[in-house]
Amino acid sequence: MEKKDCERIQTYMRRLFSNTQLRVVGRPKKKDSAEVYLGDEFIGVLFEDKEDGDLSYNFQMAILDTDLEEV
Repeated sequence: MEKKDCERIQTYMRRLFSNTQLRVVGRPKKKDSAEVYLGDEFIGVLFEDKEDGDLSYNFQMAILDTDLEEV
């Protein structure tokens, strides 16, 4: 994913979630996705979706059962 796109999405996600610790980082071997971090912790993948001339982004985050035990 292009650096400028990552920066635009990062700005949007930081504003949406009121959290300046969110980071969107391009993946060197994948041009259609980026990794999302909260601080230093990886939290998910952001995929670029180009369909019928429209562009959108899908954020995918897994929540492990063991993570829920800490709550």
